[in-house]
Amino acid sequence: MENSDMLARARFLVKDVTSLPTIPAVVTRTLELLSRSEVELDEIVDLVLTDQVLAARVIRMVNSPLYRPALEIHSVKHALIYLGLSKIRELVLSCTLIGLFKKQDGPINIRTFWEHSFGVGIVARVIAEMAHYPHSEKAYLSGIVHDIGKVFLNHYMKEDFQKVLELIQKEPQKLIDAEARLIGTTHCHIGICIASTWNFPEDYCEAILSHHTPEEAVLNPLLTAIVNLADLFCSVRGLGFGSGEWVSFELAKEEGWRILEKFSPDKLSFDAEKFCFELDDKIPEIRNLVKSIY
Repeated sequence: MENSDMLARARFLVKDVTSLPTIPAVVTRTLELLSRSEVELDEIVDLVLTDQVLAARVIRMVNSPLYRPALEIHSVKHALIYLGLSKIRELVLSCTLIGLFKKQDGPINIRTFWEHSFGVGIVARVIAEMAHYPHSEKAYLSGIVHDIGKVFLNHYMKEDFQKVLELIQKEPQKLIDAEARLIGTTHCHIGICIASTWNFPEDYCEAILSHHTPEEAVLNPLLTAIVNLADLFCSVRGLGFGSGEWVSFELAKEEGWRILEKFSPDKLSFDAEKFCFELDDKIPEIRNLVKSIY
């Protein structure tokens, strides 16, 4: 099936759902302010405090293992001072996404889904730093949102998605192949439609669309390759979402690795087996992070 056909099918499905969550205005405004060259911290604090649920989640998350404050933080202002403007965007967006889809149910466990998503985000940041990619925050956020299309399928197309999951249990194959076969589109195509609706940056959208096919990325192939490899690492080391999807991983043969070697500022040289063992040490931390947010 052609990409254009699957994208058209995805647009139809997303457009047909009138109850699709939207990014709250306070978050949109916060992200807009953070994109400016100059912004007052108090202005951001005041905005976040207008949404008490968001404010509480920000405080919980900043006290999580991800940010590791030396002393517990109790106020939004202290949290934002501790983080600095460069990390406020990722914190606000992370908290918002979990809030939007926290109570949605379906064939996959939403908490396990977020464990995988945060795992990919954290590993993507590690790979970005190792590759000397200058936008590690972007890698982290792209990792968190890369599978957002699965949430849509899980909640709004429960029966169809259940059939997809049953198929890959019976016949070992990639999830996107089973989705294309039974639904006529994939979580990647649905994800880019949702991201476009939310006015996500174009390179985030590309990473969502092509995280299983990084060779198709043209706008920011390095970012897409980083997310692709982070996704593979997490899937083979037990931070998938329990679908039973067939996953094969041999670093030297992966398209994402080839792109990383081609586009990263410095030649990469790390051992895949050693890196996987290092990731194992992070898995309890990632699960504790999701637990602290919930």
